Amino acid sequence: MAEQTKKLDERAMSEEEMKELEASNINKITLKRKWMQYKKHPGSLALFILVSLSTVITVGVLVFLILYIIINGVMHLTLELFAWNYNSENVSMTPALINTLIMIVLTLIMAVPIGVFSAIYMVEYAKRGNKVVKIVRITTETLQGIPSIVYGLFGYILFVITLGWSYSMLSGAITLAIMVLPLIMRTTEEALMAVPDSYREGSFGLGAGRLRTVFRAVLPSAMPGILSGVILAIGRIVGETAALIYTAGTVAKIPENLFSSTRTLAVHMYCLLSEGFYTDQAYATAVVLLVVVLIVNWLSGVAAKKLMSKTK
Repeated sequence: MAEQTKKLDERAMSEEEMKELEASNINKITLKRKWMQYKKHPGSLALFILVSLSTVITVGVLVFLILYIIINGVMHLTLELFAWNYNSENVSMTPALINTLIMIVLTLIMAVPIGVFSAIYMVEYAKRGNKVVKIVRITTETLQGIPSIVYGLFGYILFVITLGWSYSMLSGAITLAIMVLPLIMRTTEEALMAVPDSYREGSFGLGAGRLRTVFRAVLPSAMPGILSGVILAIGRIVGETAALIYTAGTVAKIPENLFSSTRTLAVHMYCLLSEGFYTDQAYATAVVLLVVVLIVNWLSGVAAKKLMSKTK
């Protein structure tokens, strides 16, 4: 009796496995089926070819740039480039590297709170269909498309000349904060709008207030989108040159205070190339700049995962 039961169980298991296999075969789209679908819909085939071609071109350009920078820059990395003080002999990038990190921190301290809280007000507190909110959205979208050199001229006129701060790290940081603020606002707003209303309704139904709902239910769910905006802002800060040349200056030294003139890695690389005597060192600086961007993005991803794990 036990043997018969065992045989029946094995037969039932084999039948279930056969059904799963058939279901997987039904759901699986073979190349022949794809080709038949594309023959019936030529537009889909053309769109597939365009998307695939665009992907290949984009990835190819990215790989080419990275390999080009690495091949031309790694061989010129020397210990002299990492000396503490800059001079015409070592062309050290250490002051520019430290200035870049300080500039990132100062800019984010100013831009992130204003951008995030502005987006929270527009999505969570302002009435839907508010005309002021619509104007603010149009304004932020317009500001995102303004060239960085315009921000640089604005910062030069306002902070350097009018306020008398001269070329300084503070002038550059505030200019960059104004420049990345629309980006952070829009990404945060889109992330908040993507959170389902059921989260808010459930929180209100449990007796929570609006403020508690925003910080306990909405913001944790929108955190990945918000951090994506912050990462994009960091990338723009690291790679900015035009806005900083007119506001922060090009002095290659570690600043003594916020009113000292400085240069970041991107400005340092631009200065080396414009002088024409340090092309090899400029390629080496590009390698370090690439590594800094990768490390910052990796750290941001780790921070996002930790924040998500804490909110779960």
